[in-house]
Amino acid sequence: MPDLFGEIEPGVAEVVPFDGGARAYSYAVPSALKETLKVGQLVRVPLGHRQGLGVVWKYPAEAPAGTKLRSILALEHEQPVMTEDCCRLAEWMSGYYGCGLNSVLETVLPAAVRKGVRPVFRRWLSLVGPVEADVLTKLRKRAPRQAQLIDYLSAQTQPVERAKTLTSLGISQPAVDALLKAGLIKEDAHVLWRVAYNDPFAEAESVSVKGHQLNESQQAAVKSIAETLDAKQFRTHLLHGVTGSGKTEVYVSLIRKVVAEGGSAIFLVPEVALTPQTVGRLRSRLSDLGTRVVVWHSQLSAGERFDAWMAMSLGQARVVVGARSAVFAPLPQLRLIVVDEEHEPSFKQGETPLYHGRDVAVYRASLLSAACVLGSATPSLESWRNATSGRYVLNTMPQRVDDRPMPAFRIVDMRREVLHAKGQSILSRELVDSIRERLAKKEQAILFLNRRGHSRSLVCPDCGEAVQCPSCSVSLTLHATDSTARCHLCDYRQPAPVICPHCRSPKVRWKGYGTQKVEEVIAKLFPQARVARMDADTMSKKDLFRRVLSDFRAGKYDMLLGTQMIAKGLDFPRVTLVGILDADLSLQMPDFRASERTFQLLTQVAGRAGRGDLEGAVVVQTFQPASDPIQFAKRLDFEGFAQAELAKRAEFGYPPDRHLVRHVFRGRNLEKVTFVIESWVKEFSRLHPDLAEIRGPAPCPFERVQDQYRMHCWYFVKSVKPLLAALLPLRAKILRDEHVIDVLDVDAQDCG
Repeated sequence: MPDLFGEIEPGVAEVVPFDGGARAYSYAVPSALKETLKVGQLVRVPLGHRQGLGVVWKYPAEAPAGTKLRSILALEHEQPVMTEDCCRLAEWMSGYYGCGLNSVLETVLPAAVRKGVRPVFRRWLSLVGPVEADVLTKLRKRAPRQAQLIDYLSAQTQPVERAKTLTSLGISQPAVDALLKAGLIKEDAHVLWRVAYNDPFAEAESVSVKGHQLNESQQAAVKSIAETLDAKQFRTHLLHGVTGSGKTEVYVSLIRKVVAEGGSAIFLVPEVALTPQTVGRLRSRLSDLGTRVVVWHSQLSAGERFDAWMAMSLGQARVVVGARSAVFAPLPQLRLIVVDEEHEPSFKQGETPLYHGRDVAVYRASLLSAACVLGSATPSLESWRNATSGRYVLNTMPQRVDDRPMPAFRIVDMRREVLHAKGQSILSRELVDSIRERLAKKEQAILFLNRRGHSRSLVCPDCGEAVQCPSCSVSLTLHATDSTARCHLCDYRQPAPVICPHCRSPKVRWKGYGTQKVEEVIAKLFPQARVARMDADTMSKKDLFRRVLSDFRAGKYDMLLGTQMIAKGLDFPRVTLVGILDADLSLQMPDFRASERTFQLLTQVAGRAGRGDLEGAVVVQTFQPASDPIQFAKRLDFEGFAQAELAKRAEFGYPPDRHLVRHVFRGRNLEKVTFVIESWVKEFSRLHPDLAEIRGPAPCPFERVQDQYRMHCWYFVKSVKPLLAALLPLRAKILRDEHVIDVLDVDAQDCG
């Protein structure tokens, strides 16, 4: 391989190739790069008999003894694609979550960056200087098109874009090249960072440029966090404010301070697609500071992701709003990371590396001596424990803005409703009356049911069988819009059966209900009502959810019916009623966090009511009205719930008392999966009897998914590091059955 930079002088760098295994390799640094090479730059290096791309991980580095090093071949971009702190963050993630460095880099860096995509350039034309009259006269005779271009450029006060100018004037490329060669005009190339300046969120709902006057509790929170920013010390603040207390205004004030002082900020949200208000507010309030706000979301193309990433790296955009992966944004001078609704399970990655965006945000802030703000009306018990023990700074906002009252909370015992209705009742009498009252007053209502589809299972009364997915251990759900039965785990579909597939009985009945069936019931009870349904079935088209939310805010709909996607961060001043149709749904999950999730969901959904000048009400339908999460949610008593739930967790040693590491084994042969996990648990317990409390093995709640049988065991430990130090080498040594895959989930959030 020829040396592209000339003679190699002493100098060593460690590079992590994207396809060279999960570690760094040492390379010699060419003389031309010795003074300019930086950690985080993208370079081309030799890998065996081929070439590959990698990130400079350490420079300068020590040369391995007795080893002849190969040279870095080329520098792909002068601008680093990773900040130095992100390199250290990736190392921590690899160690803490027990995964390879390569899998971390696949998460940290967009695919287009890893593949070496080049920037898109726009070329701009301008005159070098005034053109002499005799030269212009000759051009008019011999090359009128060249003269036409000079006349046009002479009339412009700014450089013009080459491609558009040639098209509009009808001038050919050779004419331009001739003028460039003659030195009469010049051409400049600028990188086009499309997403930094133009994306669907640029049309976010308009928000006043001037912020609201902060109330006393908001001012106290801003002052406390601003002191951390001024001290340039790492601190994590838990901003515990009730729904509607104005947490977003606190975030915006802090981000303005950071940007005004030359810093950058990351704003993490659970689902960026549902936050057009937040984006609009940030862009409006930061417009006078001359910075751009990048929105980082899953619908960006590969090229757009690359453009946005490089725009942030260059400092052209100093604020990013996005879901969990935005925590890796390569922003220079990063001083503030905000994690809004920090309790949301969506901050946990569902595939390797199984990281938690909130925890990664805290660790990255610690690397930079920056401030990290976790905000929620219903914090996770892990964050609450950290705040009450003094590890985090606790900032509270106990009242809504303008002292608006919290919504009235009414609980309906559905056991009585079913008796009264002589069968299943979807909408209680109280909820129906409340909806009718709102419709008469021209007010709006939100109905929440965290189950999509029409009916959840088909049961045969003759043989007792339910129609199951052929690949997963769950029942099929009826979707009436296209008369199909679907699996919500693998998306298997078949025509909805009209007879039992087991005994051929025609008496089959669909049981249970989802959002489609509720929509039918509403249409019968309130035929004049304008209803919008928001779930994964209706919101499949790009940007449709934003249009629906915008129309709902504008009053084009009377009711919004939806699943969990409507429970997060929505602010509708005319909504005065929230109906929660099945408050017990999350309580039925086989998960020690079921009570916590139920309380959080009830409180968050209830918080959508009464956020304007009109008082709100919440109607909760439940078969377990005496359960702790429902009773505490009725009183909006987070501290009482946290105290009771933490006492139960401590009794059984569940988080946050200890860390929980879930170890999942899966394969197509149930006997083999069972044998491997049982052998593993037995061997690990023999070698490390006192390292962890092991529970299991046991089948996962969803025992079979996509024809893969799944079993798991749990490790309960005070510290993750010693566990992984013993587990990972043993795992690499004895878990070698290619037909059984095992996955480690540190600080697991999902038990399914």
